[in-house]
Amino acid sequence: QVQLVESGGGLVQAGGSLRLSCAASGSMFSINVMGWYRQVPGKQRALVAHITSGGSTNYGDSVVGRFTISRDNAKNTVYLQMDSLNPEDTAAYYCYANIRRSLWDSGTVYWGQGTQVTVSS
Repeated sequence: QVQLVESGGGLVQAGGSLRLSCAASGSMFSINVMGWYRQVPGKQRALVAHITSGGSTNYGDSVVGRFTISRDNAKNTVYLQMDSLNPEDTAAYYCYANIRRSLWDSGTVYWGQGTQVTVSS
């Protein structure tokens, strides 16, 4: 069984910072892409950022220059450093990981339970 456990959400004032973490655990052969999406009620889930096992990154347009994604492969953990937060960043943030459970497994996307980030003006 594979689990993704997120931490680090909360309430912050505009202009502040938060750091999200997401740790993968369970029976895994390798982890390919890890990343974050966010969702507000009534809207589709939107990409925040993702990072490959080799460290290549991609960001959603609205967070470029403010958010930084990183990962610690030894800890199977992905991080999202969020700076210069504004009220439009308020959302539930979900981490995901494309995980291979064996050499013959092409990979399955697993999701965390979500963590709420609220930015007050």
